[in-house]
Amino acid sequence: MGLKILKNQLWTLLFLLLFLFIFVVVLPMRNFQSGELWGISTINWIIISIILSISHQLYVLVCWRYEIYHSTITKIFGTRGFLLYEIGFFILFFSRIISIFLLAISNANTLPIPVMFRLIIAGIMIIPMLYAFYSILRYFGIHRAAGADHFLPEYRKIPFVRGGIYKYFSNAMYLFALFILWIPGLLFGSITAILIATFNYIYVWVHYYTLERPDFKIIYGTSEK
Repeated sequence: MGLKILKNQLWTLLFLLLFLFIFVVVLPMRNFQSGELWGISTINWIIISIILSISHQLYVLVCWRYEIYHSTITKIFGTRGFLLYEIGFFILFFSRIISIFLLAISNANTLPIPVMFRLIIAGIMIIPMLYAFYSILRYFGIHRAAGADHFLPEYRKIPFVRGGIYKYFSNAMYLFALFILWIPGLLFGSITAILIATFNYIYVWVHYYTLERPDFKIIYGTSEK
């Protein structure tokens, strides 16, 4: 069963090793580790942000896989199992976002792009981002976004979402809502926050293809939902 829990996760490990290699090469370059916030250096904010990102996705991996294969969480906590998982999910999710904001403040004014241009890019990204968040809350639901279908059978009977931005993009949550990752780096002009945001964005897509899509086949009998 241990191999099933870790199915496809070799690709995730390879991605993390590749990113860490790139990161080690890039970090000594100018501006990437300059600055501090609250007496904490930028390099330490980077480490905190990366640890939170890995912890969040590892948390989801363990909870989802043990639940769909063994119903471990619901066996231990009963009907409260999903709620307890969801609390941990959103604590880690928001901590992940906040850490990028703090990193951006620590490393502010290091991005060699004019302020006006940065703000224009941020403004362009915010429009689909807000529409995606609205569509998630209005049509998709935060429980479903957190992975309720891994825990609660009734969520497996809900049809495809076709409202809001989902009318045009089936995976709008990952495609557009995660633009929020780049906003701090653009607003504060942090080159390192942009780098960490890019890592997070790609890392979430790795999660989707190595964890979520394979789980769909188990839950729904298809790789699409």
